Amino acid sequence: MPLLLLIPLALLLLLMLWAVLLPLGLIQRYRYGKARRRALPWAVRLAAALSLLSLLIFFVSAWLVGYWIADAPLYAALGWGGGLLLGVLGVYLTRFEYEAQGLYYTPNRWLILGLTLVVAARIVFGLWQAAHGWSDHASWLPRQGSLLAVGGLLLGYYQAYSVGLGRRLRRRG
Repeated sequence: MPLLLLIPLALLLLLMLWAVLLPLGLIQRYRYGKARRRALPWAVRLAAALSLLSLLIFFVSAWLVGYWIADAPLYAALGWGGGLLLGVLGVYLTRFEYEAQGLYYTPNRWLILGLTLVVAARIVFGLWQAAHGWSDHASWLPRQGSLLAVGGLLLGYYQAYSVGLGRRLRRRG
């Protein structure tokens, strides 16, 4: 019998560990996101190709989720479109440095901070929905479209940014 009590305790410890590490992960993501990096041509091409695969999986998933969440593909498409615009703006605001070793770039720190805060806000909103959604089981599911919009925003941003970075590499190369 005491061994069965270890399972809820282990789950509680995992939840507490997640609660402690999530803010640290967001801070690290921001720190890495604004850091100066070297643009490696093969990595930029790979990122652009994999973003297309991610886009396909994302929209198929949004279409499937559309059975439960009204207008799910619309939320996904609107988020993706906004992300594409932000990605183009991100490439425009990025500081590029051409050196003998190659192209170095530093993304705009305010744009990266904004994207990180959007992710943090969506996590907090999701936790709030989970805490208050138990009382009204039927109403919490339709509000999940914002999750698809945020996912589309991030996917569109990274897709446009990697394509823009690839164009910048080809222009110089």
